[in-house]
Amino acid sequence: MESPDATFTLAYLVFSFCFVFTPNEFRSAGLTVQNLFSSWLGSEDVGFIQYHVRRTSTTLLVHSSLPLGYYAGMCIAAPEKNLPYIHLVSAGWQAFLVLSLCLQLVSWGLVIYWSRRQWSNHPICRTLQAHAQPQRSGWGAVATSINTEFRRIDKFATGAPGARVIVTDTWVLKVATYHVHVAQQTDTHLSVTDSRQHQMSPDSATPTQILTIRVASINPAVNSFDIRLMSTEYSELREKLHAPIRSATNVVIHQTISELFLDTFKAHAELNQPYMLPSEMEVELCIGCLQVPAGTKLIRLCCEEGSDNECRQCFCRPMWCLSCLGRWFASRQNQERPETWLASCVPCPTCRSKFCILDVCLIR
Repeated sequence: MESPDATFTLAYLVFSFCFVFTPNEFRSAGLTVQNLFSSWLGSEDVGFIQYHVRRTSTTLLVHSSLPLGYYAGMCIAAPEKNLPYIHLVSAGWQAFLVLSLCLQLVSWGLVIYWSRRQWSNHPICRTLQAHAQPQRSGWGAVATSINTEFRRIDKFATGAPGARVIVTDTWVLKVATYHVHVAQQTDTHLSVTDSRQHQMSPDSATPTQILTIRVASINPAVNSFDIRLMSTEYSELREKLHAPIRSATNVVIHQTISELFLDTFKAHAELNQPYMLPSEMEVELCIGCLQVPAGTKLIRLCCEEGSDNECRQCFCRPMWCLSCLGRWFASRQNQERPETWLASCVPCPTCRSKFCILDVCLIR
């Protein structure tokens, strides 16, 4: 049987990790800095910059108190260690307590320094100062501009509350745990630097492509930063930006669910049994695109004849390439339920015999 201190240690580590990185379950339960201190933080809609100045400061103080909270919890979980009596504990626990207290004191000192001169020393305010025109003017005018544009309903916004990407008429904003990155649209160059395909995502049962976009400013006082969003949101982002987004030559952007599904369709088809083309049979161009030779043959492989499955044997010769067949497959699905696409059956585009993804064979 595990000891109480080991159980508490494991539970506290899991809690701390989830509290810092905030999965959806913690966010739904309200276990976030934004929710726990909402009465002091105020409203983001009323004052976006002021809200995040308070939020980042509070987040720093709360996160830095987690080691001290572990020590306090161990005083209750393991009373035999005599942790409340500092002079009786081991040197290791004394060092841990001293480091925890120092971390908390340094955090308080840093926040107090930030708050001087009406928070002018805060990293967010210093970032805004880089956008002030002229430079000798204060950051307040920039904050007012961002606050005003954030209240407009036509802004682009995506992501979780503590890690969002926001694009207004003038500004590109990235909300991070301890900071808010700010860039002015007229001064920035955006480029897609990477894309990652995820077969499953926490919020959807369908494949998801995550794009990484580099935001670089011509203003030397503004640091570059990366924003991440789903490829299905890419078109909406481009509509809000005044400048084009450059894309690396090796990055392919899938902007629709059908395009994302097509990659998954091809991957599953490549795992199926191939169709060995008879020597006397000639392959013609795909009748869908007329660009490449037909590369697929529908053969009923998913189950035996006579079962209740809807699939039937197709006797058509190879007439479709894999891409066109995949697009046909996606077009015949319920667009409201993309999570059911892979398990569905659709009619052959030529003879209307039902087939599923397991029946799609590549020609060899």
